Amino acid sequence: MAVWALLIYVSSTASLGSPQTSRILLPLLHWLLPATAPQTLDVLHEFARKSVHFVNYFVLGLLLYRAVRGQHRGWSRRWAILALLLASAYACSDEFHQSFEAGRGPSAMDALLDTSGAATAQIVTWAFLRRSAAPASPERARP
Repeated sequence: MAVWALLIYVSSTASLGSPQTSRILLPLLHWLLPATAPQTLDVLHEFARKSVHFVNYFVLGLLLYRAVRGQHRGWSRRWAILALLLASAYACSDEFHQSFEAGRGPSAMDALLDTSGAATAQIVTWAFLRRSAAPASPERARP
C-alpha cells in the first residue's frame, strides 16, 4: 500500500503534468486514430489523464481496505468507511502537495474523482466478498 501511495505522490510532481503527458499521449492517440480531429484528441487526452486519477485511487482503496481489515475475513462497513476516509484524506493531501509544484495546482474536482475511485473500490469489494461468501445454490451444486 505504501508503494502505491508513493507512486501516486511521485506522479503528482510537475514532471508528470498535462504538458508532459501530452507529449506522449497526443502523438500516440493521433497514431491510433489518424482521422480524428485535434479537439477530439485533446478530449481523449484529458479523459485518459482523469481515468488515471480514478484507477490510482481505486487500487489505493482496495489496498487500504485490505490493510484496515488486517487478518479478519469478510466485509465490514466500518472498514470500508475507514479505507474511504483514508483515501479521501490522501487525495486532499495530494492536491495540497500539487499546489507547491511548478506547473501544477490543486483541484477539488480531482480530489472528488480520486475519492470516487476509492468509493467504487469499496463497492466492488463488498460485491466480491458478498458473492464469494454466499452459499452455493442447489442448482449450481449439481453436475
